[in-house]
Amino acid sequence: MPGQRSEPLPSSNRADENVQGHWLLARLGKRVLRPGGVELTRTLLARAEVADADVLELAPGLGRTATEILSRGPRSYLGAEADPDAANLVRNVVAGHGEVRVADAADTGLPDASSDVVIGEAMLTMQGDATKHAIVAEAARVLRPHGRYAIHELALTPDDVSEEVSTEIRQSLARAIKVNARPLTVAEWSQLLAGHGLVVDHVATAPMALLEPRRVIADEGLLGALRFARNLLVHRDARKRVLGMRRTFRKHRERLAAVAIVARKPA
Repeated sequence: MPGQRSEPLPSSNRADENVQGHWLLARLGKRVLRPGGVELTRTLLARAEVADADVLELAPGLGRTATEILSRGPRSYLGAEADPDAANLVRNVVAGHGEVRVADAADTGLPDASSDVVIGEAMLTMQGDATKHAIVAEAARVLRPHGRYAIHELALTPDDVSEEVSTEIRQSLARAIKVNARPLTVAEWSQLLAGHGLVVDHVATAPMALLEPRRVIADEGLLGALRFARNLLVHRDARKRVLGMRRTFRKHRERLAAVAIVARKPA
């Protein structure tokens, strides 16, 4: 596919109609895959205070956020990525400035209290309840006292959204992006973190506009947006999938948002 990187992307052997939505977008040249876009990521990193910190990023994906982290001058950067192909991509991004290991976000193998900041974006949403708890517990374990856990996830809104509506949205997302996405409300995300002894310090939200033209240009730049559009025109199966994803996001736009939360580990 035009614009594909020299290192293979995850799931590169799967057809466009079957691959998970975020890797399909990556095939098409999209670099920013987080629900709130690069602007919410930058807000998250500012609140997490990554400068001069030992930073662990869980599931760094394509390494786009790793670039943002490194630009802020951390003491160290470590990515824990379960997918070997994705890990290779991020190694190329951080070469000489950070390290990436193949490891599960729920079992990094790192020592207790070894990180000042743990960052995870658009990955807890994709997990069931038990795995969500396991990942948050691991983040809390590796954080030092006063350390920050920063997440950027998909949220249901408002906080009192009915279970019936939540189920409908989750099923629609699963059909569109080929991932069993289970977003929580902002209150539920905060409760998840608090349940593992973390204190929520900052919450920010943004519209879920990942595939809207204005957001694509803001995230990718004009040339990147044009490349993405060109690849959509050329690849019919991929275009059908992406348009279906956008229809789903638009259908539920009043009930979906992106949320960034920074929570602190007490002393």
